[in-house]
Amino acid sequence: MRGLGVTGGAGLAYGAMSTLGLAPTAAASPSRFQAPAMADLLGRVEGSPSVVVLGGGPAGLCAAYELQKAGYSVTIVEARARPGGRVWSARSGTEETDLNGETQKCAFSEGHFYNVGATRIPQSHITMDYCKELGVELQTFGNQNANTLVNYKSDTALSRQSVSYRAAKADTYGYMSELLQKAASRGALDDVLTPDDKDALSEFLSSFGDLSDDGRYLGSTRRGYDSEPGGGLNFGAETKPQGMSDVIRSGIGRNFSFEFGYDQAMLMFSPVGGMDQIYYAFEDRIGLDNIVYGAEVTAMNNTSDGATVEYTKDGVRESISAEYVICTIPPALVKRLDNNFPSDVLLALNAAKATPSGKLGIEYSRRWWETDERIYGGASNTDMDISQIMFPYDHYNSDRGVVVGYYNTGRRHQAFESLTHKQRLAKALAEGSMIHGDKYTKDIASSFSGSWRRTKFSESAWVSWAGAGDSHGGMATPEYEKLLEPVDRIYFAGDHLSNAIAWQHGAFTSARDVVTAIHARVTAS
Repeated sequence: MRGLGVTGGAGLAYGAMSTLGLAPTAAASPSRFQAPAMADLLGRVEGSPSVVVLGGGPAGLCAAYELQKAGYSVTIVEARARPGGRVWSARSGTEETDLNGETQKCAFSEGHFYNVGATRIPQSHITMDYCKELGVELQTFGNQNANTLVNYKSDTALSRQSVSYRAAKADTYGYMSELLQKAASRGALDDVLTPDDKDALSEFLSSFGDLSDDGRYLGSTRRGYDSEPGGGLNFGAETKPQGMSDVIRSGIGRNFSFEFGYDQAMLMFSPVGGMDQIYYAFEDRIGLDNIVYGAEVTAMNNTSDGATVEYTKDGVRESISAEYVICTIPPALVKRLDNNFPSDVLLALNAAKATPSGKLGIEYSRRWWETDERIYGGASNTDMDISQIMFPYDHYNSDRGVVVGYYNTGRRHQAFESLTHKQRLAKALAEGSMIHGDKYTKDIASSFSGSWRRTKFSESAWVSWAGAGDSHGGMATPEYEKLLEPVDRIYFAGDHLSNAIAWQHGAFTSARDVVTAIHARVTAS
């Protein structure tokens, strides 16, 4: 930036800093991210400084793509034979050998798939911007559906009973409203509410809980019908509410808050044809000549004037040197590489803890969830090990589709990750049939499962930072902050170094921060 100021004046330098996020805009107010076009990076470097990017996942591809715009010579070194890293989609022909030693070959029908990795994109994430810039077509993702089911164990009559989301919500919100209405009318809130406040609250609760004129929840059309209303005098048959005590004690509303999450609120999106379409689009823009696939990194070391990376490809040891290296390899795997990192960096890498998670895709030759249960997208939830059943958001009303038989994390996934695929499928079908009945075990055409911790070159779905609790971002530990700094010419990037851990947005924002830092360093020298 100092060089830009000298050669082009303060305006040019300030413009470059603003573009890279190093200076405020003229209005000094935050603006929505927009991926820059080729001409936007003022101060485009001369001489094509060299950068080696380790890993062809979201962070690595994004970093390489943005650096190329600024005139850098970039080489991506990726151990897999495909782009995307932990973000991948299984479709006909996909083959994977896991760390259990089992090889699966996907046999889904043509055009059908499921995302073994990331599956949805929130509207606020810059992933949406990259889809636009790269020409990746999007479709809506059913993150929540009132017709899906909840099924939990309890000491009530609702134990292991499948209840529709709409019925569970109507009853839970109805009884909550009735109880709060009673508390207010009996003076329990007089120390915090004025009479006018209580009138306003009463009006809200009456509508929110669909209460009767005397403030009781007696059931509601919101919870659905046993038979749909139709023409003439066919008013339909309303379902009856569960008892107040059963609703409260059963915990059927335990998952309602999921859709309130900032990153989970509807409407969500996903690329047509699979999430990996984003990364094949990156690959196309970056160019295959700039990506070395099948290259397993074995070492990276700083040198006097740059950094050197060693890798093995087709059984042959090779090396590549560059002025800078961006490492997007998962922290646990970085520790295994030969390196000359100082001890505090190695300790920081050790503080990133792997998270177990995985999915199972089941292709059915009949879309029973649509024809029998009127479910189009969304997920059923349970406290069984499968955790949830996710229904497809594509090929509506066709003759077949791929259901995600489980997407679980932590202890629940540990019940699956050491099993063979056949055993995973059997367990998933047994638990799923307790929610959706015997039809869940019939008309199965094929299946494919994936476990992040048992997938080579990943070995984690995402990380949590020791000392940060279960935070997906928003809390910076000393180890986290240490890895935000470069180790001489080597930089680290990935969703684990963002405040959106486990999201593609986190990987992209981390990569852009590193691109900004390298560009500022180069232009200032």
